[in-house]
Amino acid sequence: MANAGSILRGSLYRAWIQRERSMKRAVDHGAINAVGYTVPWSAKAGQQVNLSLSCDRPIKNTRICWLDRPVTEFPTWPIEATGETVGHRQFDQGSFLRLAADELAKAQSVHGIRFELFLTRNPGSRTILEVGSVRLCLRNGAFVLDIADDVLLAEEKAPTGVWLTVELHQRHRELCLRIKSHDLLAPYELDRCLGDHMWRLQGSGIHLGACASRNGPTLNAKFAAIRLDTPQGTVAWNFPTLLPTEPVLWSSGTDPLRLDVVNQPAFCMTSARCDGSSFDPRLVPAHYDAIHCHDDDIGPLQWPASHRVTVPENARPGVYAFQVEWEGGYERVVFFVSSSRASSPLLYLVPTATYLAYADEYLPDHLYEWKSDDRGHRFAIANNLKSLYDYHSDLSGVSICSYKKPKVTVRDDYDYPLCGCPHNLPVDLHFLRFCHENGIAFDVVTDHDLHERGIDGLRDYRAVVTGSHPEYMSIEIEQALRQFVAEGGSIAYLGGNGFAGVVAFKDDLMELRRSPLEAGRTWDGSIAEQSLSITNEPGGHLRSRGRGEFSLIGGAISLMGFDGARPFTRTDESYQAGCAWLFEGVENSTFGSDGIVLGAAAGYEVDATSPALGTSPDTIIIARATDFPDSFFQDPARWYEGGDPERTSRRCAEMTLRNLAAGGLIFSASSVAWCGALPASGRMNDVGRITLNLLNRLSAPQKEKSTPEPGKSISRGEPQC
Repeated sequence: MANAGSILRGSLYRAWIQRERSMKRAVDHGAINAVGYTVPWSAKAGQQVNLSLSCDRPIKNTRICWLDRPVTEFPTWPIEATGETVGHRQFDQGSFLRLAADELAKAQSVHGIRFELFLTRNPGSRTILEVGSVRLCLRNGAFVLDIADDVLLAEEKAPTGVWLTVELHQRHRELCLRIKSHDLLAPYELDRCLGDHMWRLQGSGIHLGACASRNGPTLNAKFAAIRLDTPQGTVAWNFPTLLPTEPVLWSSGTDPLRLDVVNQPAFCMTSARCDGSSFDPRLVPAHYDAIHCHDDDIGPLQWPASHRVTVPENARPGVYAFQVEWEGGYERVVFFVSSSRASSPLLYLVPTATYLAYADEYLPDHLYEWKSDDRGHRFAIANNLKSLYDYHSDLSGVSICSYKKPKVTVRDDYDYPLCGCPHNLPVDLHFLRFCHENGIAFDVVTDHDLHERGIDGLRDYRAVVTGSHPEYMSIEIEQALRQFVAEGGSIAYLGGNGFAGVVAFKDDLMELRRSPLEAGRTWDGSIAEQSLSITNEPGGHLRSRGRGEFSLIGGAISLMGFDGARPFTRTDESYQAGCAWLFEGVENSTFGSDGIVLGAAAGYEVDATSPALGTSPDTIIIARATDFPDSFFQDPARWYEGGDPERTSRRCAEMTLRNLAAGGLIFSASSVAWCGALPASGRMNDVGRITLNLLNRLSAPQKEKSTPEPGKSISRGEPQC
C-alpha cells in the first residue's frame, strides 16, 4: 500500500467472470439428456469450432449434420476428440463481489468498510457482507450481524427499494455498524457499537452479496461506491457505466487492489446520485455507477470442450449442428457457417440476435396457462435458466446473456409452447430448405457477423434476405442495411415484427434493455435504466431513435396472437405494372390459407404501415390480411388519431413493396408466419410462387436505374383494412 500521502483512488475492479464457487449446481437432465454450446457460435471456412457438452448418458457417436437441406445431410468432416471426458457438468448461479484474500493482504490492515446498498426482493437468508469472521445478513427481512454464528444483532427490519449507506468499522477492539437511508421520505438509521469484537481478516477475503462458503443463494441488490479504510488511506471502487472486460486501474504508484465481479451482474444501473435530470449515462456517469446483482445470474460458461471440428475450406455456408448420439436417442447443438466471400447475388441474414433473445425462455405457468409442452422449456424451468424475455427473482428484467451456454430452444425440432408450432430457427430452416429445393442459391451471414463487418460485408451482393423474425439488431447492423439500399441494394424482409429492438454485442455477450412501451407480454424496464452497458447508447425500440421498421421496411408490428392465422388478399395496387411481376403464376387473389405457423400466412406477429410513424409515401400496399380473431391484440405503443374506430379498422397485416430511386427494392412480407406458409417438399403453392418470383428478380442483374413507377402511395390517405 501507499504511504499516507499516496491514496489509492478511483475504479479498481475486474468485471469479467471469475470462476469460483458461486452456487454451483449440477445440470438437471430430466428433460434433455445432452446439452451444450459451441465456441464460436458462427464460424467461417478454415475456422475451428469447439463443442462443450453436459450429458447423463454414455456418448456413442458425434457427427456433423447440415440442417438447411431438404433432407438432412451428414458431411464427413473429421471430428477430433479433445481427450476431455463428456460428463455431467455443473454451472454457477448468482452474482456477487469479492476481494480475494491475496488482494486484501496488500492492504496490511483494514479498519473499516462502507458501501451503498439498494435491497430488492430477498426471501429467506442472504449474506450482505462477509468480512473475515463477521457477517451482515438478511434473515426473513431483518438485519442480522454475527461473528462465527454468534448473533450480535437481530432486531432491525431492513428497508427495501431505497438506497442505504452501510458502514462497518473496527475501532480499537469495538465493532460498530451504521446503516442510514438516503431517502428523506423513507428515513432509516441504525447505529450500534457491539462491544469487544474483532473481525480477524488474516487469510480471508471480503465478500459482498455472498458468503465465502457459497452455501446459499446470493443477494438481490444493487451495490455502489465501495470503500476500504486503511492506515494508508482510502481504497475506492467506483463502477463504470461501460461494461468492462479488462481491469480499469488508477493509482498513484502503488499495487492496486482488484475487486472481482462474479457471474455477470448488470452494469450501468442508476445509483443514489441519480436525480432524474438526465437519462444518458454518457452525460452524468456518476448517476449510473451502480451494478445490480441477482441470485439467478449466469455468466458465460467455461465447460471444457470435448470435441472440435475445423470447418473445411470448401464447406457451404449454412446451418449446421453437432449431432450427439447415445443408445436410443440424440440431440443437436446448432452452429452456423458464414460466408467469407461472395458466391451468390443473395445474402441470407441469420437472425441469431433473435434466437439468443428467446433462448431458454422460461414462460411461467401462471402467465401462460394454455401453453403446450416442449422439452427445451422443461429444461429451462428445471435449471432456472432465463431468456431476455424473462425476469429475475427480484422482478428486474434479464438484460444480458452469452452464447456460451446451452440454448435448448434453438433446435430444428422446436415447437413454441405459446403457439404449439415451429418458431424462429425451424421456420427459417423451412424457408432455406424450400430455396435449396427450388434452385435459389444463398450466401449466409449471421447478424453478429454483419455487426462486425458493416457495409463492407454487403457490397458484393444484390439483395439481403431475412428470416421469419429478425426482431433485434444493433445500430451498426441497421445502419449497414440502410447504407446498402441507399447504394442500390435490395431487402427481402420475409418476416414480421422485425428491425424493432436495439441490442449490443461484445464478444460472446448480447445485451437488450427493454422500454416501458414494451410492457405486457414481457418485462418492462425503467426509462432511466434503458441505456446499454456495452455501448451506453439508448436501448428500447429503434423507432424511438428515428430508425427501424417504419422508415426502413415500411411497417411495424400491429397485431400479435397465438392462434388463428389469416390468409392475404391482393389489393388493387398489386395489379399495376410495377408490382404485377411479383404475382406471376398466382391464380387466386387470396393466398396463404395454410401453413405450419398457426395454419396460414399471416399470423403470430404481423406488421402494418403508418405514414404518421414514418412509412415512406412511395410504399405500396400489395396485400392485406384481415378478420383476425379477437385474441390478437394490437401494439399498445400505437396511437390512432381517430381513436377506437380507427384502431379497430387497422386490425390487419399489410404486405408492402417499395421501389427505390437507387435501383433496388424493399419487400415486406409483414408476417412471422409467411415462411411457414411455403409449401412442403415436392409441392408448390401461391406463397411459394410469390417468394420465388421475388428471389429470382433479386438474383437477376439490375437494369439501368430509373425512377420507378410509384403506384398508389399510402400518403393519399391512411389505408383501411
